[in-house]
Amino acid sequence: MVARLIRRAFPPLGTALRETLAEGYGGRDLRADILAGISVGIIAVPLALALAIASGVPPQHGLYTAVIAGALTAAGGGSRYSVTGPTAAFVVILQPIAASQGLGGLLLATLMAGLMLIALGWGRLGQLIQFIPHPVTTGFTSGIALVIASLQLRDFLGLEFQPHAEHFAGRLGELAAALPSISVWETGLGLTVLGLLIVWDRLKLPVPAYLVAAVFAALAAWALERALPGVDITTVADRFSYVLDGQTRAGIPPMLPSLQLPWNLPGKDGAPLELSFELLRSLVGPAFAIAMLGAIESLLCAVVADGMTGKKHDPDAELVAQGLGNVLAPLFGGIPATGALARTAANIRAGARSPIAAISHALFVLACMLTLAPLLSRLPMAGLAALLLMVAWNMSERRNFLRILRVAPRGDVLLLLAAFGLTVMVDMVVAVTVGVVLGSLFFMHRMSKVSMVRLVGEDAANAPKGLPSDVRFYEIAGPLFFGAAERAMDALRRHDRGVRALILDLSAVPTIDATGLVALESVLDDLHEAGIYVAICAAQRNVLKVLREAGYFKESGRRWYYRSVDAAVKRLAEGPGTT
Repeated sequence: MVARLIRRAFPPLGTALRETLAEGYGGRDLRADILAGISVGIIAVPLALALAIASGVPPQHGLYTAVIAGALTAAGGGSRYSVTGPTAAFVVILQPIAASQGLGGLLLATLMAGLMLIALGWGRLGQLIQFIPHPVTTGFTSGIALVIASLQLRDFLGLEFQPHAEHFAGRLGELAAALPSISVWETGLGLTVLGLLIVWDRLKLPVPAYLVAAVFAALAAWALERALPGVDITTVADRFSYVLDGQTRAGIPPMLPSLQLPWNLPGKDGAPLELSFELLRSLVGPAFAIAMLGAIESLLCAVVADGMTGKKHDPDAELVAQGLGNVLAPLFGGIPATGALARTAANIRAGARSPIAAISHALFVLACMLTLAPLLSRLPMAGLAALLLMVAWNMSERRNFLRILRVAPRGDVLLLLAAFGLTVMVDMVVAVTVGVVLGSLFFMHRMSKVSMVRLVGEDAANAPKGLPSDVRFYEIAGPLFFGAAERAMDALRRHDRGVRALILDLSAVPTIDATGLVALESVLDDLHEAGIYVAICAAQRNVLKVLREAGYFKESGRRWYYRSVDAAVKRLAEGPGTT
């Protein structure tokens, strides 16, 4: 009994892995998953480095994220094919947090976001993603792509300045002011890498474009510096360092991440954070932003994977697993993680059979970190910026954006532009919040046109037989909820003179809420004061239950309920109905 209650209370972890194993999993499936994991890992390594740098933290933290969060969420999640890791969408949120709170503050916000994601999954809120309008998701995704692109221009052009602006407009001003410091060699390298990515992507060659671009960028930077002594290409090793055995070394540490509490890591000023209520309060907003974006991105990724494979994911288990990944990853230096759409699609195309493919991807990233750290440290910053510019272009939703502008109703166009503009100029949380609120208002406006009250004349085909001449029959159709009920009820007040009674047919009303109850109550009171008898009939079971619980039929002589229209007509034809 207790075990059954626990299963009902908490969404099960590892549903995707358990379902796959229960269907039968053999050696051929394992080989396919390992090969798919290696293919995705080749893509993930340079992206993890670039995304960590773009988020304002040293590159190894992106690798830690792909290893820890990638393995945990695959093992415990509800999607068979989703690959979790750092994603471009997070850059817009993480970069300001890292700048204002330091590495420790960012990792603590990640942990708090993970707890929020677990709460969302335990609250069975995984299905709520479908209530975010498509123009809103398209708008903020396109806005995120534009912001990511703007963040890469500094390294892509080799500009020499220290960025301070937190918003898009200020960032553009800093870039414009620093244009005289542009590096011809780094810009040329970035353009060449970007061109290679575009060509390779169009040729559809089997070797991942990101791997080819990363290798080419490193070799080109090395060759330029050797052939031309005056050329200096900024690399990961030039920008970042780590401390080992008391010595500061350049590049990426070739070792496993160690357990460290986020509040013991440095904040903005370089000193360790001090865990306090004030610190937690200041991070609630950023953590909520991370959690909301993580939930949206991971569930959208799972939905796309379902569409590509014909399988179904468990959204609540996926949220809980994403939450656990984001709770444990920052304890080992990982930044926020969520489902990565491009890596998930690559996983499916590479022949993945189960979550073991995503676990294999995490192990491959770990192996690269331990064995190839010196080589990864030689990657040029301009080349990594070119990778992220390509990522931004691919996630820009440009076709959907233009299609909505061209064919969608004006309300949806407004949602799109509001979400896009607020994401670029303010932040993603405000964009989604405003978008959902506006979408709800538009929905209520549209539904108010669906809910209606229609007078049925005695000569109409669907008019009840035997209807007395001084009785009017009204059909009420559509949900009576806030935004629609008052408009629908207005029609009942416009009855003609000499009417003894009204029959209200509620058979086509699927639901009624508190606002609908108040609107109906107001109309019935007005009719009672006018001396008009009201017969309510044929309500659906859930509507009838609400009416009874609200006490609608307790006041004798004011209103009556009949099981059918014919019963109401028969009763009124016999004479009652004068109040």
